[in-house]
Amino acid sequence: MKNQNARANEAKEVKVVGQVQQIVANPSGLGLLGLAMVTLVASSQKLGFTTGTSYILPWAIFLGATAQFIAGLFDFKHNNTFGATAFCGYGFFWFGVAMSWMISLGMFGGAAVAAIDVNQLGLAFLGYFIFTVYMTIGAAGVHKSLFIVFFFIDFLFLGLFMYTLGWGGEFWHALAGWSELMVAITSFYASAAAVLNTHYNQEVLPVGKPFGPWAK
Repeated sequence: MKNQNARANEAKEVKVVGQVQQIVANPSGLGLLGLAMVTLVASSQKLGFTTGTSYILPWAIFLGATAQFIAGLFDFKHNNTFGATAFCGYGFFWFGVAMSWMISLGMFGGAAVAAIDVNQLGLAFLGYFIFTVYMTIGAAGVHKSLFIVFFFIDFLFLGLFMYTLGWGGEFWHALAGWSELMVAITSFYASAAAVLNTHYNQEVLPVGKPFGPWAK
């Protein structure tokens, strides 16, 4: 009888160790769409096709920032460190850029405009250039289409920090503008591939295999 009670107590003390995985859809299509839309609109201003930043703000806040941030949160649920860091990181970037434009437009008062030091923005672009360089290495391990997107983001931030810090002339501004347009084009393709390939469960649009010394 005592042995039976002991075994019963031991059974009660057994803990079930495991992990519950919540099934969520692939967020890459949404995140890449957000990146494509905001870079398409923003590049038009850099290249002189449009003027001002007032009408870029909605796309920066809702597509560039919010859509990418949401995609990043769902990539955390996928246990995808790379995707989560990329989408959340660039989502926060566009939140920051949107607020910078709002400050320059006087939405936070004249004192904020008077206190602007553009070199601080240039250093932020430099920081994101560094971030993008090592994320480009990670993108090579995903697929070639995503690597190409990050390749052009590298040149976008290179042009932005060089021009904003005054370390070069108009060439760097033009480089940033054309690179941003290429980010938009390649991101539209990568977004379409993520949506259609997932939807049809087959390769509708090729994205290329992972490559590089650390690719699985």
